Amino acid sequence: MLETLSEKLQKVFRNLRGYGKLTESNVGDALNEVRKALLEADVNYKVAKEFVASARQKCLGKEVLASVTPGQQVVKVIHDELVRLMGENAAPLKLDKSPSKVLLVGLNGSGKTTTAGKLARHLQKQGRSPLLVACDVYRPAAIDQLKTLGEQIGIPVFTVPGEQDVTKIAAQAIDFAVANHHHIVVVDTAGRQQIDEPLMQELVRLKAGTNPQEILLVADAATGQQAVDIARQFNEKLDLTGIILTKLDGDARGGAALSMKAVTQRPIKFVGVGEKLEDFEPFHPDRIASRILGMGDIVTLVEKAQEAVDVEKAEKLAEKIKKRQLDLQDFLEQLQQIKKMGPLENLLGMLPGMNKVKDLSVDEGRFRRIEAIVQSMTPKERSRPEIINGSRRLRIAKGSGTQVSDINELLRQFQTMKKMMKNMGRFEKLMARGGPSALFGK
Repeated sequence: MLETLSEKLQKVFRNLRGYGKLTESNVGDALNEVRKALLEADVNYKVAKEFVASARQKCLGKEVLASVTPGQQVVKVIHDELVRLMGENAAPLKLDKSPSKVLLVGLNGSGKTTTAGKLARHLQKQGRSPLLVACDVYRPAAIDQLKTLGEQIGIPVFTVPGEQDVTKIAAQAIDFAVANHHHIVVVDTAGRQQIDEPLMQELVRLKAGTNPQEILLVADAATGQQAVDIARQFNEKLDLTGIILTKLDGDARGGAALSMKAVTQRPIKFVGVGEKLEDFEPFHPDRIASRILGMGDIVTLVEKAQEAVDVEKAEKLAEKIKKRQLDLQDFLEQLQQIKKMGPLENLLGMLPGMNKVKDLSVDEGRFRRIEAIVQSMTPKERSRPEIINGSRRLRIAKGSGTQVSDINELLRQFQTMKKMMKNMGRFEKLMARGGPSALFGK
């Protein structure tokens, strides 16, 4: 997400480190580079100009604190300006009625139907009971796609076969939601390749018929400034309450994320950061600003861990580790919990300083191979890896689609880990007996 912008801004900050104090000259040079970086990231020209002007005034209008360097002072100003630009605070959904209605609008190809599933899943994890409503009656695959998503996450999808009037479909869906105690109605609407009057008029009628609490534009971040123009036009017709940006995990320069709030005066409420239904995050301007500036995002990382970790299993695992009884089944379960947190590259990117590591990548295929290998073992083999002889290794390799050498490598690594656990146990006993002197002598 915004990797290129992040790299360019940090280069500017590195160049400032050599200065003993901030002057109009070195601040001007630095902020000119910041402006170029913003424009190259596809940030709206007017937004970039105003951003730099505001940052310049704050950099030159402050005394440099004795405890920080000039470079750190500029980083602080740029961070605060980024947060201000993107909306300062997270903007939660306003769901003050039951059932609350949420309309998702946007052009074809923006990921609207998938986003409907992601949003429903997000609400479901909060303990709510959402209902998905298929109101895209023009694209045949849209209804089937929404049904498939609903089945994957266990959320009902309301459809009216053969009905073409979306206001009637929505009205019946709301009645169904009331009768079946669904707290929220998430409506997937039709899109077009481009904005046209028939599309807008249909959405205007749908808005009048449903009186929604939220009208969220789903916009593809990869379209850059076009996404901002689309948002402006939808907002003029529908008075949007917020925006969901999709595909922020791709190769997009990401300028839409920085421009959208300033141009439309509507908050970005969520972002899609991957293809899986779990790859969906509330938008926190301060956290995104920290990621851009290489400060990491520990808060989001911890939240993802809390969602993924099974507390009861974690306690059992801790007890097994303490007793040095870890087996391959435990290893598999931990691997699967890590996978729930999302792509590992995204997780590493949330650690402070990790964006400075060039070509940061994780071999996800290796993790899939390990998972396949362990799943191809019998329960007895998982609990007692030492019984896995040559013929068993050959069977496991065939069953997992891997090589015997892959099995050998995994078992070696597992044995190394068990030895480390054993040595830790010895260390704890020695420390308990005599403290450091028991290890190093008096």
